Amino acid sequence: MKNLSWFNKLALFCNVVLTILTFLAYALPFLAPKWFSLLSVLTLILPLFLILNTLFFMYWFLQFKRQMILSGLVLLLGITFINKFYKFSEKNLEDSDKDFVVMSYNVRLLNLFNWIPRDNVAQDILTFVNDKNPDVLCIQEYSTSASAKIDLKIYPYRAIFMTGDQIKTGNAIFSKFPIVNEGKIDFPFSNNNAIFADVKIGKDLIRVYNLHLESLKISPDVNDISENVEEIKQKNPKIIAKRIGETFAKQQQQAEIIMEHKKLCPYPKIVCGDMNNSAFSYVYRIVKGDMQDTFEEAGQGFGKTYNFNHYPARIDYIFADTKFTVKNFQHFPEFVNSDHMPIMARVEIE
Repeated sequence: MKNLSWFNKLALFCNVVLTILTFLAYALPFLAPKWFSLLSVLTLILPLFLILNTLFFMYWFLQFKRQMILSGLVLLLGITFINKFYKFSEKNLEDSDKDFVVMSYNVRLLNLFNWIPRDNVAQDILTFVNDKNPDVLCIQEYSTSASAKIDLKIYPYRAIFMTGDQIKTGNAIFSKFPIVNEGKIDFPFSNNNAIFADVKIGKDLIRVYNLHLESLKISPDVNDISENVEEIKQKNPKIIAKRIGETFAKQQQQAEIIMEHKKLCPYPKIVCGDMNNSAFSYVYRIVKGDMQDTFEEAGQGFGKTYNFNHYPARIDYIFADTKFTVKNFQHFPEFVNSDHMPIMARVEIE
């Protein structure tokens, strides 16, 4: 410490603070948000912490300083978190007769209110789906008010649950395979919900969940955030803290409802949906359980699913029971026809 320049002493102080925050973020997936609601925000920016720790490690390493051990230890202990953020290699196994493809996509009401200033957004989504041709399609924020713009004729079986009076919105599951049972899981004090469909694939019966958890209502556009800075400053910080805390608490409750519902299902399960939370969160850990994250199993790159400027947010997931072999995973960061991007996985039932 005595041999460090004043700049390096400052860098070391920042490094120590970052290390403490990173270790705290590592622990948060195991702590219920209703007790640590504000701290849970750290899980949303854990990828940033990992990047900064990497930069600190390189900074000290290039100077041959022993302080590199600090961030090196953080990165070593967080290796499993790194895999949730970035995958270096992709899996792409050969097709078989037991394969089927699942797609999950939050379509943002098919651009019903023209958030994207183009007339052909819904048609582009239809063209994309037809081109990728998934066997099972899970859509969040589906709108029957806008569905006249598209016609998913390739799916003879569908489970669609809508709410609302003038504007009908909700979740939908489209399938090329027969749906023998379906249902909705309501969340208390929320407009969000989950739905499920029991799908018969050959001689096998599987359950597909499609869920949409409470939104944090974070704008995907950095410019929108900066425009609202003054409005945020004028609000009571306690009110902002309360709103964030309530959202995390709602997500926890919703995740636990899904977990209990899954326990009662006797079939192999696929869980799709927009969880509005990161892969480092308590909510993610509870919903995933002992299932496979198809991105971790077969994806590549950042796996970005949400159009948040300058940040590769992954908040949409496809989980598969261990009775499935995950053969391929794809995400489509260039296909921007919603605030979310579609994701797709090819799996084989054993």
